[in-house]
Amino acid sequence: MKAYLDLLTDVITNGVGKGDRTGTGTKAVFARQFRHNLANGFPLLTTKKLHFKSIANELIWMLSGNTNVKWLNENGVTIWDEWATESGDLGPVYGEQWTAWPTKDGKTINQIDYMVETLKNNPNSRRILFHGWNVEYLPDESKSPQQNALEGRQALPPCHLLYQAFVHEGHLSMQLYIRSSDVFLGLPYNTAALALLTHMLAQQCDLIPHEIIVTTGDTHAYANHMEQIQTQLAREPRALPTLNIKRKPASIYDYKFEDFEIVGYDPHPGIKAPVAI
Repeated sequence: MKAYLDLLTDVITNGVGKGDRTGTGTKAVFARQFRHNLANGFPLLTTKKLHFKSIANELIWMLSGNTNVKWLNENGVTIWDEWATESGDLGPVYGEQWTAWPTKDGKTINQIDYMVETLKNNPNSRRILFHGWNVEYLPDESKSPQQNALEGRQALPPCHLLYQAFVHEGHLSMQLYIRSSDVFLGLPYNTAALALLTHMLAQQCDLIPHEIIVTTGDTHAYANHMEQIQTQLAREPRALPTLNIKRKPASIYDYKFEDFEIVGYDPHPGIKAPVAI
C-alpha cells in the first residue's frame, strides 16, 4: 500500500519530537488520512509479514464482547498480554463498549446490533457508527494498566475509537478514526482489521465492500522503531492478497478464524520491534 508507506515517510521526515506516556519518545505529525479501494486487494502489508491470525482473532474477540485475554491466548494471540492482570482481565475495553455500553437505568446498548440493523434497514442514515470512547471508564494515567483494570477502568483507552459506515448504490465504505496511531506496529493491524470488518458487515448486509478510509490524530513513530522503519521503506511492495470468506455465518458474531482465507499473500519477512508499554 503506497499510501501507508508514504505516511511512514511523512512521519519520520516531518514529525516533531514529542514525549509520551511510555517514556520512549516519538516523532509525530497530527491529523493524517489515507484511503484504499478493497477492489484492489486486501490491505495486508507486503513490505513486512503480518500475523493475520492475530488480526482476525482480535476482531472476533472484540465483537464477542470479551475483555479477558484468556480466549486470545487459547487462539494464538498474545498482543494484549502486557496490559492484562494476572487473571487476564483488561477492564471494560473495546468489546464491552461495542456490545454492552452501559446506560443509566442499568441496561446496555449493543452498538454492533444497531450498526447491522441500520445498514440493512436504513442504509442512507448518517448515523451508522459505533465507538468505544466511554469517559466513565478511561484509565488513570498515574496508575499501571493492571491497577486500572483491577479498579474497574480500562487498562488502556481505545486508540481506534470511532467507526462510521457509508452506503452508496449497494457498496459499503468504512472510515475509522484513530486518536493515537503507532504507525509501525499498530496502524497496519488496524487497517487490516478495518478491511476485514468491512468485508464481514458487507456480507451480513448483502452489500459490496468498497473503500476503507483511515484517519489518524496523533500519528507517531517511536524513537526505537526508526531503524525498522528504514528497513521497511527500502523494500519493494508486492501485489496485495485477496480475502475469501468461505461461508456466511448466521450473524456478525458467528465468524471463526477458519472462515477466512488470505489468497496470494507473498510478503517480505517480518520485522521485529519493541512494544512501548
